[in-house]
Amino acid sequence: MAALNVPAAVRALDVNAAAKPLGAAASTVAASMARPAVAATTVVANATGAILQSQPAQAVTVKLAPAYATEAAWLYKNGWPLYALVDKFSAGAALDEQANCLATAVYFEARGESLEGQMAVARVVMNRAASGRYPPDWCSVVKQPAQFSFVRNGQFPTVDTNSTAWARAQGIARLAAANIVPSVGQDVLWYHATYVAPGWGHRLSMVQKIGAHLFYRS
Repeated sequence: MAALNVPAAVRALDVNAAAKPLGAAASTVAASMARPAVAATTVVANATGAILQSQPAQAVTVKLAPAYATEAAWLYKNGWPLYALVDKFSAGAALDEQANCLATAVYFEARGESLEGQMAVARVVMNRAASGRYPPDWCSVVKQPAQFSFVRNGQFPTVDTNSTAWARAQGIARLAAANIVPSVGQDVLWYHATYVAPGWGHRLSMVQKIGAHLFYRS
């Protein structure tokens, strides 16, 4: 204790009366220094826990997305094209019965068409089920007699489940079911290949030609 310089320690605590208060400019500088050093962004965590974000950031707010539909919607909103979405969602949890019927219709009716054409075929099946003019579910629509030529006595042919075409059909079915990517309107209930001329075609209004298919509304 005898070695401590008490008077010097007391003087160090004294207030300098001659010091001037900080001005407005100094306060602005101090406020700017208090800002976060990194940008923040909102991200989505998909069902597997992977983090998706539209811009790099170290501070993020995570929104959990338990269903692929939420993830697909987020990706589409952030600029993913259809081919990339189909590729991403061509694999995943097994399709339920209804989605499998939808994918099967896409596979047999449009596997040689563009992805936009395949999506339009899926939408027609869905539109029919929602219209009140056809059976109320996708499987019943596809299996309705005399509607889809690949169906025989209510049975589907064998699908090559190892093919790229089937993987894409599943991706199309998942995206169509989630209603993510715009396609033909809800009133479009019919289509046919360009190389045939069914008798009912002249009674309907053609909406759009996509690849080798013509799409109609009443």
